[in-house]
Amino acid sequence: MAIIKKKPGIFHAALKPKDTITQTDGCRHSNPGICANNSMQNICAFVRNDGICLKPPASWPKQYKKLKETSVDD
Repeated sequence: MAIIKKKPGIFHAALKPKDTITQTDGCRHSNPGICANNSMQNICAFVRNDGICLKPPASWPKQYKKLKETSVDD
């Protein structure tokens, strides 16, 4: 059985200034093509002028806290 390494992706990338526990700056979904909110007006980062996703993955709050703890304050 092959060992599958977790590839670093956007979900695991460092926090951006506009990221919060309830929204993300850009899409943080690992597979945005199957996201139920993909291309929804006023919700999806791909169609909003400001690029903010208002419906990040359900796992985002936990990931946000993890990234917040490991981020280095300037």
